[in-house]
Amino acid sequence: MNFTLSRRDWLSRMGGGFGTLGLASVLAEAGLLDTESPASAAESSSTSASSAATSPLAPRAPHFRAKAKRVIFLFMNGGPSHVDTFDPKPALQKYAGTKPEALTKNYQRSVGNLFPSPFKFAKYGQAGIDVSELFPHIAEKIDDICVIRSMHTDIPNHEPGLLMMNSGNTQPTRPSLGSWLTYGLGTENQNLPGYVVFCPGKPVVGPQLWSNSFLPGIFQGCHIDNSKLDPRTVIQHVHNQYLPAAAQRQQLDLLQELNREHLAARGADGQLEARIESLEMAFRLQFAAQEVFELSRESEATRKLYGSGQFADACLVARRLVERGVRMVQLYYGGGQPWDDHGDILNHKNHALASDRPIAALLADLKSRGLLDETLVVWGGEFGRTPWSEGAKGRDHHSRGFTMWLAGGGVKGGQALGNTDEFGNEAVENKVHVHDLHATLLHLLGLDHTRLTYRYSGRDFRLTDVHGRVVGEIIA
Repeated sequence: MNFTLSRRDWLSRMGGGFGTLGLASVLAEAGLLDTESPASAAESSSTSASSAATSPLAPRAPHFRAKAKRVIFLFMNGGPSHVDTFDPKPALQKYAGTKPEALTKNYQRSVGNLFPSPFKFAKYGQAGIDVSELFPHIAEKIDDICVIRSMHTDIPNHEPGLLMMNSGNTQPTRPSLGSWLTYGLGTENQNLPGYVVFCPGKPVVGPQLWSNSFLPGIFQGCHIDNSKLDPRTVIQHVHNQYLPAAAQRQQLDLLQELNREHLAARGADGQLEARIESLEMAFRLQFAAQEVFELSRESEATRKLYGSGQFADACLVARRLVERGVRMVQLYYGGGQPWDDHGDILNHKNHALASDRPIAALLADLKSRGLLDETLVVWGGEFGRTPWSEGAKGRDHHSRGFTMWLAGGGVKGGQALGNTDEFGNEAVENKVHVHDLHATLLHLLGLDHTRLTYRYSGRDFRLTDVHGRVVGEIIA
């Protein structure tokens, strides 16, 4: 077959060729290289061709029997306050306006006076779990929810906190959780992306939060700007206004044939394979996307259940996506960091008003359709907020102890796991690091976090790096 080597290919092959000749000679002399039989080379070539012909997003078997098949991650970017939502602290009222010595111990930043929550708490569910008045609808679903009150992370800043929660690393150099999931499990619907991210605009870090990093590009999250969920424009440049579908198919088939000839001549090329798959995905999206984002197809009762608004619509589309086999859907509450209430914690009331009902509706809707048992729902931000005040009525970032919750997908609902100290300052009981959370999420989806690895730059990488334990207490 005739083909043209690029200058980079030529230099690479020339540079490595002499070393390969020397290695072959040494292996042959040691009897470790079979120079007579081409079987191994033929087998290798066949395997490469076979893998190239198989979609990297095709469903794959988990390491062991999974409790969940898919994930919806409700990301409250900015950092919701745990002591104002799911972790009541009466001591804040008792010692309001003071600065106990235990609070300032080992801190290298200024600590304000203790600030009691302006929101009332009440007990809900069979276990009597405390929930703030901010979330009356979610409180009604508490028997399906496991509240983790002992989360902690490394750095109380948005950028490293967001990156850690999404990729297990504080630097923008690692694949995101959704990328690892689609790499490990593929996705059930080949006409839709395996990993979809809703964010109206961008969070403070941006696309690195759903990046594939060194994993093949096909595993990157598909970002949807849900400022306006118009099915005709929600995914930019998907529709071709000049050519009908049949003509587009002819053009794509020709382009894909050229790409595959190029690939066959050069062997495995992850970037080219991802490009081939992404072109096919884009063509299929023209038909699948319009249907899945068309909320008018839902009954009036269902739309009323979720309510109206940007976040409510995203929650409803999230259900429609997982119902169709998408592996992971992540919903950012808004662009930037809206829960970052340094000035006035009473702003939490506005955020809760826009998210409480849709989230409760999502849980109820999934359950009524028999999807909650196989869908893992996660709620939380990149960290929590301080139990002391910043200014008059605000709260600063806080990483030593905060709250997240999980529901469905093999989670033991109706419980609160772990505790922070009496002020809500530090996780002290059943501590759960972000690495532990990731290990547990992967476990619920049938993946061993120590075995889900990718060889890159000379070593094996994994989502949890060298850390992480499965939190067995939350598993049903």
